[in-house]
Amino acid sequence: MEKHKSSAYTARQIRGIKSWAEDDRPREKLLAKSRKALSDAELLAIVVGSGTSNHSAVEISRTILGSVSNNLAELAKLGVPELMRFKGIGTARASNIMAVMELGRRRRLAEGLKKSIISCSRDAFEIMEPIIGDLSHEEFWLILLNRGHRIQRTVCISEGSVSGTVADPKKIFKLALENNASALILCHNHPSGQLSPSPNDQRITRKCKEAGLFLDLPVLDHLIVAGGRFFSFADEGMI
Repeated sequence: MEKHKSSAYTARQIRGIKSWAEDDRPREKLLAKSRKALSDAELLAIVVGSGTSNHSAVEISRTILGSVSNNLAELAKLGVPELMRFKGIGTARASNIMAVMELGRRRRLAEGLKKSIISCSRDAFEIMEPIIGDLSHEEFWLILLNRGHRIQRTVCISEGSVSGTVADPKKIFKLALENNASALILCHNHPSGQLSPSPNDQRITRKCKEAGLFLDLPVLDHLIVAGGRFFSFADEGMI
């Protein structure tokens, strides 16, 4: 009897799927083509699962992405309350979206950690972006390096608000000396998405550069991470 019920349910589901409009069938597109063939909205629609009586899952996903200017880094910053503001998104679907975004972040982090030697600003960015790129507040971090520019440790110096954080040069170099670092890279995020360094960013960079020269512990760069991109003081000739 239970087996019969299960078969009948499966048949109804199959008939339902086949009756969907093409726009509502991203799973079939994924299977028929490849994941790269799907748009961001179509991929998100698979996570959402189904639409409402008036809107398809793809349409709901397009609305969600449109609210963050189609920026996946900004989407990752949304919590359950923000996601539930969209019609058709309840706690379960909001949790699904957050879980998928976190898996993506952890994948990027794992890939970044494979880089044990920093040879350019992008290497440093790929280490730090999964750590601080999606945060809704500012954090200031250090990458401590040995003489071969091999990573010894990444460490958070301070946490702040949406608009800023405080980085104390004394604490920065205390940690660097305690870890016997031979060089260091400064890094912090801008939750606003604005890459341009603030006057305070420039001031702390200048102070740390001067202290590093005095202590024979050079500051190789200062990165600002924002919106999946980065600003490098070294690349811009500002350090």
